[in-house]
Amino acid sequence: MTLIPRRDRPRLPWALFAVPAVAGVPAGILWWLLAPGGLNLITRDPALATGSNTSVWLPRDLTLAGLMVLAGCLLAVFLADRRRPRPEASLVLGLAGALVGSLLAWQAGMLAGRLWGTPVDTSLNANLAFSLRALPVLLLWPAATAISVFVLELLEQLGRKPGAGNPLENSDGSSGRGAP
Repeated sequence: MTLIPRRDRPRLPWALFAVPAVAGVPAGILWWLLAPGGLNLITRDPALATGSNTSVWLPRDLTLAGLMVLAGCLLAVFLADRRRPRPEASLVLGLAGALVGSLLAWQAGMLAGRLWGTPVDTSLNANLAFSLRALPVLLLWPAATAISVFVLELLEQLGRKPGAGNPLENSDGSSGRGAP
């Protein structure tokens, strides 16, 4: 096993963690702006403007789910770029950033609902306030990222001509990562 000196190792792409994590804040505010029970810019139906209407709860969660899937697909486009020196580390950092971003989106959306929304008496049910009922929605951003990266990499492999070398391989056919 060949050890690479510390100064020769490529640096970790921390921006692939930080950008999705920070992008969760505007995604959460966008969730509150678009979702029923929030500002409700999608439907603008006054019947869906308040959380006391139980038919608002599913579309509110689905709005965040759609934003998470969209963000995951966008992040996958950046992660599927194989010209990075350490694509595996980029993928792991991107998925971790997506998970943190989805948590921040959830909290930012609920904070926007408390700050800019109408006051709601939540003594009967906590879901009357702007909130998320289905917590697995928070896993959609990293899941959509992982699936999209897989599909993009698969399409790249299927589109490669037979006999064409991997651009990351050395002239001897090894990737330089210790494995042949």
